[in-house]
Order: sequence, then structure tokens, then C-alpha cells
Amino acid sequence: MIRRLKYNEIDFDKYTHCLENSEQKNGYARKEVLDQLSGNWHILVKDDYQAVMPIHIKRKMGIDFVHMPLFCQQLGIFSKTDDPGINGAFLNFLKKKYKVFLYSFNDRNRFDDDLEKRKNYIIPVSDYAILRRKKYFKGRKSTVKMAQHLLYNEIDLNADSLEFIKNNFKGLAKEAEWQQLKNYLIFLAENNSLKLCGAFSGNILINLALLIADQKQLSLLGLVNNENFKHENGSSFLIDRILQQYVGQQSFNFMGSNIRGIEVFFKSFGAELREYNFIENKFLKRFI
Repeated sequence: MIRRLKYNEIDFDKYTHCLENSEQKNGYARKEVLDQLSGNWHILVKDDYQAVMPIHIKRKMGIDFVHMPLFCQQLGIFSKTDDPGINGAFLNFLKKKYKVFLYSFNDRNRFDDDLEKRKNYIIPVSDYAILRRKKYFKGRKSTVKMAQHLLYNEIDLNADSLEFIKNNFKGLAKEAEWQQLKNYLIFLAENNSLKLCGAFSGNILINLALLIADQKQLSLLGLVNNENFKHENGSSFLIDRILQQYVGQQSFNFMGSNIRGIEVFFKSFGAELREYNFIENKFLKRFI
């Protein structure tokens, strides 16, 4: 039986145990991460935490609806073995009990129904030399080669790096969104889960990769570029150096894009497509 539990009703020991032993293990569903990114979330749960599904609730114009937290790509259903039947039951419960603006499942969740899909790109743990020789696009190899005059360095989160991010991060429409990103970066840094990898022209920072780091994977939260140095090909140089440094031990998650140019950029490093299902209420989206 599936039921919903508000935040104060959740047994977080059982919730965490379910996540940690799930086939779909996903860092975004962890309690501390959702506390940081959402602040208003509860769960759907099957039986005695055999499967769980965290959902973020947003309120606007007096309406409570399900949405994805800013900077969170995938949530979904977590269980020991992914089961399309169980996933479908969660999906039906969600549609019946909630107004859904947008909800993204994780790339391990399978469904009997044909849902809309979004694209994500991942490079598995690989031998860097083989990856570059066999899977890089020819044009990407040339671009990386032309950018070898740049310098690579990993830096700390401080006033200077935050200023660079604030001035150059694309897509933050409101001051409140910048504050949320800033707080999230501080949270990641305090939990030893943030890497800031920079490309420098001389002593000038021109590109900065914001990476969420765990033992098995690096995830690209943002690639921040100073457009005045676009001709330096710093983005290509930076991703190549990160892969050279880490892809032998950790997979690299580009965190997806459905924008054609960005998608091709990711693919050009040999990244593999990993689609994930989502549902969206286009009428509610237009209304709100």
C-alpha cells in the first residue's frame, strides 16, 4: 500500500536505509540535500519503506503543487529492485493526489507507460587515454589541443570565486535564485562535496566548473564562463583536464541538456546518453 507522509511523520532512519540500499541510489534524495534545496518536502512510501518517493512541494498564488527543487535534476522512486509495476503505482498515486507542475524520475526508473523523456550524459569510469583517442570527436580533440596554453587549478570557495560565479552564471533570473545557489555551494563545501576547477589565462580565471563530488561520481552543477575570453576555448580545456585527472576513478555526470549545442558539447567528450522520465502539466505551467 502506498501512503503519503509529511516531513514530521517520516522515519528518517528507515528512509535513509531504503535510499542507501536502493538500485537507483541518488544523492539528491538524501535528507540533508533536500532540506537544503527544498525546505518543503515529504514522501510517498510503500508498506514499511520498501520503496520511497520524495516530492518537493511549492506554493504559489495560493496553490500547492509538486515541482522539482532548483538545482535538482532527478528524484524518483527508490527501492531495492526497480519494478515498473511499483513505479506505475507511485505515478498513479502522485497524479491522483497532487497537482503536478513538474516531476523528474531517475534514469533507473522504468515504466510500462510511455512517458516523456529528458536527456542526460554520463562518462563511466574509463581509461582517459583510450577515452580521448577513441571517443572524443575529432573537432573536440583539436579544440582541446589549441587551448593547452591555459592553466588548470582547483580553487576554494571564497569571496573571489563567489563573485566570479555570481557575475557569470547563466540562468539565474532573480536575486533569490543566486542566494539559493550560493547557500547550496556553501553547504556542499562544508560537507566536502564541492570541487571548483578553474581554467586560467595567466593569472586570470576565465572558466570555472562547479562539481558535486562523491566517491563514485563527479556531477557538473555548472560550467561558468567569462564570455570576454570565449575565444580561448577554456570550457573544452577544463572538461578535458578534469577527465584526465579523475575519470579513471570516478564517472563524470554532465547533468544533461536538451539544448542542441550543449548536448553536442557533452557528446563530443565521449559521453553516453542516459534518458530519464518526467511528467509535466503544461496547462498548470502556463497558468502559473
